[in-house]
This record gives sequence, C-alpha cells and structure tokens, in this order.
Amino acid sequence: MSNLTDFVKLYTMNKIKSSIITAAMLLAGIITAKAQTADEIVTKHIAAVGGAANWGKVKTLRMTGSMNVSGMDVAVVITTVENKGQRMEYSVNGMTGYQIVTPKAGWTCNPGETKAAPLPEEMLKGAQDGLELKDELLTFREKKVKIALAGKEKVDEKDCYKLTITAADGHVETMYIDAITYYHVRTVKKGNGEGQDQVSVYNDFKKLPEGIVFPMSIDDGGGLIKLTSVEVNKPVDEAIFVPKS
Repeated sequence: MSNLTDFVKLYTMNKIKSSIITAAMLLAGIITAKAQTADEIVTKHIAAVGGAANWGKVKTLRMTGSMNVSGMDVAVVITTVENKGQRMEYSVNGMTGYQIVTPKAGWTCNPGETKAAPLPEEMLKGAQDGLELKDELLTFREKKVKIALAGKEKVDEKDCYKLTITAADGHVETMYIDAITYYHVRTVKKGNGEGQDQVSVYNDFKKLPEGIVFPMSIDDGGGLIKLTSVEVNKPVDEAIFVPKS
C-alpha cells in the first residue's frame, strides 16, 4: 500500500512539473509573439527575400509567362526598367497587344489594332506602381512611409502579420506577411477610382540566381499570371516604351 501511495505521489508531482513546463513554454511563445514589432517583421521580410543589397542591384526585370483571362491562357511578357518604363505584351489568336506605362503617361493597344490609345487617368495611376521593382518594405525609410502592425490574420490558411502602410501622400494599403516565411503574400490597396479596394495575391516563391526571392504566381485582380521565367538586369532598349503612332 505504501509503495502504491509513493507511486501516486511521484506520478502526480511529475504531471505537475510537466504542466508547469508546458505552461512556461506557451507563455514564452505568447510573450515572443507580443514582442514582435513592425520593424522586426520588416527586417525579417527583407532578409527572407534576399536582402536590401541584392535588391538594390535590380534595375530591370523581364517576366515571361501566361495570364488566365476568362478561362483562356494568354502569353505575356512584361519588361520593366525601374522608374522609367514598363511594357506588357500579350498574344491572343496570333495577334499581339500591349500596354506601356511611364512616369508621365500610359497607352494601350489591343490585339489587331494599329494605334495605341491613352490609358485613363485612374488606370494609369495604378499601373505606375509597377514601375517600382521593390516592395514598400524595402524602400520605406527613404520614402518616409509609415508602417504599423495591425495584428495577425489568416490568408489562405496561413498565419500572417498584417501591416498598415501609409505613404507620404496619405495613401493607405495593407500588406500581409507570412508569419513563417516572412514573404509578402497579399496586398490590399484602398479605394481605386471606382471606390473599390485592389487586392493582389502572391504565391510560388522562387530564389533567383541573383539572390532575390520572387513570386512566380501573381494575381492583382486582372487575371492570374503564372511566370515561367524572370530575367534580372538584361539590357532593355527604352524605345519599347514609346507607342506606335
């Protein structure tokens, strides 16, 4: 009987110790999570996508892939020279159309047409965001962007940090950073010209030979783009940013 009593006491003590250790570990995790700041998340994101130094070397991008439009795959080539110009060419039924965006103007030419038309002002404003090859978290200090941590939220079953980004001009958007990989997986931009939010989703991240990490799947609401290749710093003839007259 004494042996049984001793066994019960020992078992109970071990259970209590185990519970204390488990509680301590959970508490440590909670404290760590609460201690995470916006600055720390940004720092981890920058490291995860290849570092500011590698991204600082990126001046041109040429992306090749396909875009799904109404169930149809359309071949797409997007060429960007940072802050100078971007040209997206797309082919449908053997005909090629294009969209050109520069810091001052933009044009679109549908497949089969011979003359480009100016982009509407609100479309141009949104498209010009693509002239910046780096996301806001890589450039927020020099651009005086304010970043605040607004908690956590699920994005496609992933726990994500929710960051509120406020630009110097007052424009607000929300970025979602995967809490495990620290990749930027979603952006919600407030109020476009039609009063609707623009949602962009990024997936299928790949590390390129230049050391940067890039999403090979991009959906900005205009159609899912799946990239097959991303070429960095290839020479670009800037004449491609001038529409045909």
